[in-house]
Amino acid sequence: MREYIVQKGDTLHRVASAFKLSVDTLIVDNPWAATQPYLISGQVLYIRPSTDRKYVIQPGEYARQIAKQFGVELDELRRANPGLAEHDFTEGKTIVIPEDHQDQIVRLRGEYGYEDLKEDLAALTHRYPFIEVGSIGTSVMGKDIPYVRIGQGTRKIHANASVHANEWLTTPCLLRFIEQYAQGIDGTEEHVGISQWVYGGSPRDLLEHTSLWVVPMVNPDGVELVQQGVLPTHPLYHDLKKWNEGRADYRGWKANIRGVDLNDQFPAYWEEEVRRRGKTGPSRRDYAGPAPLSEPESRALADLTEREQFDMVLSIHSQGQEIYWNYRDLEPKESRDWALRLAAATGYRAVKLGGSDAGYKDWFIQRFGKPGFTVEVGLGVNPLPMRDYDDIAAEVGMLMAAVLSW
Repeated sequence: MREYIVQKGDTLHRVASAFKLSVDTLIVDNPWAATQPYLISGQVLYIRPSTDRKYVIQPGEYARQIAKQFGVELDELRRANPGLAEHDFTEGKTIVIPEDHQDQIVRLRGEYGYEDLKEDLAALTHRYPFIEVGSIGTSVMGKDIPYVRIGQGTRKIHANASVHANEWLTTPCLLRFIEQYAQGIDGTEEHVGISQWVYGGSPRDLLEHTSLWVVPMVNPDGVELVQQGVLPTHPLYHDLKKWNEGRADYRGWKANIRGVDLNDQFPAYWEEEVRRRGKTGPSRRDYAGPAPLSEPESRALADLTEREQFDMVLSIHSQGQEIYWNYRDLEPKESRDWALRLAAATGYRAVKLGGSDAGYKDWFIQRFGKPGFTVEVGLGVNPLPMRDYDDIAAEVGMLMAAVLSW
């Protein structure tokens, strides 16, 4: 075995992915790693040799058939076996079967974090120059909060994700849709445009008539805390430990790095939400802050919304497989029909929700009188398991395709 020194940002899932191992295998070789909530920089992990998938070609098989059998692209199979031409795929020859979707930019390489987001956004804009990427502001810790824009049309749609820290799986799900939408627009990929999955139509037509604005990770500081924990060198280390009630594990953390729940921050009966929650100080969840929009992340999202005057917004959360569409009977009359349409596309339930205030969707409906939705994806306990990613990403794709096909 080789030794690997844990670096800042490493997790068991990220290390296992990098060395093409399962997390279970990594723990078998390093049993101590299962006894602590997070890896710590400087620790040593023992890494066994990777076991790439090998395959012995059977009589009569050829390259394209083998690629289809293992669910990989033909070009990926050829890249994994350099120098191997079509006629070299002969009986008895051993080849390497690559991981599937190697050409796909947005994929999980362990927990999907802020650095993954930045890397994938750079790759997406390089491959698809019509994608615009920028920043709506900065987090408490000074991280840029990226936005993605596709299209120049007059109809403006907005979607955001990872408002709550331990709901980080919503980010790659939403970003995968962006990649698939871009593939459909580009027309050079061997993919069907995602808008055709549900209601038909041309992605290029949608590009002309619609502007899609996505903020894929509203709460980058909180996501990092959930995934990596916090070291004594962090300026808020002692406060965070107190706000987390002494727990060393932050996977139950929903708030931003100052212990404020960003989805209780908007000026829509904020005082009533404060009374309902009963939280008077920073906490891992449900503290609405000292005032509406006191946090830079919620302020940045509100400023973007005021500036662009969106026609519809969606805030992607987890979990429950439900779509909330109303707010104090202030929503437009078409909101219910829209919710039913989105429910039909995803298999989720459209729910008329009461007893909740100060959320982004609530404020948008109150402020602009336009359709706004909170979508709770997946089922289980947050953070949702990574094994559910493909299924949830497909549901988010169906949701967004239905919205764009309006």
